Amino acid sequence: MPRVNVSWIITVLAVELATLSAAHAHSCHEVKTAFQVRQIGQLKWVPETPATDVDLSICKHPGPSCCTRRMEESYRAAVLRDTTQNIRSYSFELKYLISTHAVAFQDTFQSLITFSQNHLTSLFETTYSSLMSAISPHIVCLFTDLSRFLQGTGNVSVETAVHCFFDSLFPLVHTRIVNPGMAGSISEDSSDANQLGDCLRMTRQDVNPFGSHPKAMADALASALRAGRVLSLALGVGLEVMNITETAELSRECTRALVRMHYCSHCRGLTLIRACSGYCLNVMRGCLASLSELHNPWRQYVTVLQDLTHIVAGAHNLELALLGIRGQVEEAILYAQLHGPRLTATVDKVCGHSSNASSTTVRTFSPSSVTSPPANSSQDVPGADKIGMLAHLHREFTGYISRYKSFFSILPETLCEGEMGVDELTCWSGDDVVQSYNARVVGNGVHAQRQNPEVRVRGVDPLLMDVKNKLELFNVEIQEVMPGVGHRESWDETGSGEISGECDDEDGCEGSGESVESPTPTEGDVSKNAVKVSKASFFIIILALGLHWPLI
Repeated sequence: MPRVNVSWIITVLAVELATLSAAHAHSCHEVKTAFQVRQIGQLKWVPETPATDVDLSICKHPGPSCCTRRMEESYRAAVLRDTTQNIRSYSFELKYLISTHAVAFQDTFQSLITFSQNHLTSLFETTYSSLMSAISPHIVCLFTDLSRFLQGTGNVSVETAVHCFFDSLFPLVHTRIVNPGMAGSISEDSSDANQLGDCLRMTRQDVNPFGSHPKAMADALASALRAGRVLSLALGVGLEVMNITETAELSRECTRALVRMHYCSHCRGLTLIRACSGYCLNVMRGCLASLSELHNPWRQYVTVLQDLTHIVAGAHNLELALLGIRGQVEEAILYAQLHGPRLTATVDKVCGHSSNASSTTVRTFSPSSVTSPPANSSQDVPGADKIGMLAHLHREFTGYISRYKSFFSILPETLCEGEMGVDELTCWSGDDVVQSYNARVVGNGVHAQRQNPEVRVRGVDPLLMDVKNKLELFNVEIQEVMPGVGHRESWDETGSGEISGECDDEDGCEGSGESVESPTPTEGDVSKNAVKVSKASFFIIILALGLHWPLI
């Protein structure tokens, strides 16, 4: 078998490659093709052959170039368009997650409101039909106020709404249930009836005809609905943050760096080579420095969301409070019936009308004849099949939102994923084709960009700093009204977005001359794949008024 002259074959291949390279060096055909495919601009702006006397401001180099000044401007517009679109694409997934959950939460709540309202209405239709026509508007008013409170619309108080309902219920119960003959003896439109009704409404809390049931109902609803209101508000804050960050603009220095990274290689006919991983991280971390400053407050905000959803759904407080309204009202009416004689005597002294009604008949009840409503438990409350709806809804949400805790710090790496020269022998460094990127890779945040060799960051973006301050303020407000919420994990850990600007290996930083690998997020934070995948009862006491995002 003849021996193979390996050195001769290598020499021949080298000559052929050199010949092909020389042929391509005198043509800008591949550059023109890329220019067309990426919809960068008009093809007539791309020269047929490279020139050496081109006036370029970004992609300068001593050799021949397939670029012109007009092409540079088109490249600048293209990187602005594509980078902004990519950022919004990744942001949309998070924004969509929050917005859809906010809508689902409101829809589920409204379903519970409708069911509870209908269930209370049926109590009067079947058991206390003589009260139905008069009490119906007050039932509608009660549930409308409860709905408005959770949505944060209008100056509505849960306690006021509940007590207003019982104030309106008292005259009807006293004249038609406890003293059924009184309604026939006093015309509803007479001045005596109006005076009696006004007196009963105004003195209801002093007379206490319904025992402890109005207060118990108000306390349960206020506790559960206030937690739901804060959660609804928190979801709105998240949407506001995402809407504003989507409008953040890329600086002129960032745009020039993006042109160098994406298209300066095209000027030399290299349309397929990709950016070095460390180089891309420097460019994107420089471009998104101000956005990365949102990392710490956003991370805590996500934990706030998780805690709030657990409070609202963990013990089914909201469902039990709403579904228990009928039982509380029924118990309140039975309490008034059971204490009819005492109640009538008290009303006679306070309002002076009951004894004047000649046909008044006081109906008395013995304790043994009164059947108490079922206990307030998830098995006995009417509509028990609806209990757990919020828990299921929130469980899915907390599972997804936890993956986005580090969204703003991992975004530069996510955007670089498609540009990195992974498993390739060479990559683009912004100036030339290299085997590895030798410059230092900086960390996240504005302060860290002082050492960024690729992008000059002149300062923080005022718009994004305003968002950061508002997000921090919201987290502080939550702590003031709900101590402990948002602190399920330690906040002593350092992370991207910190002001110190120090860079360590977890930030993807290495010493000069060494290759850089991208950081790997942990603890369920946003990863490249995650980004792509689209109990207590308590009272909230407001300590600060007039804040940017009012809590109640």
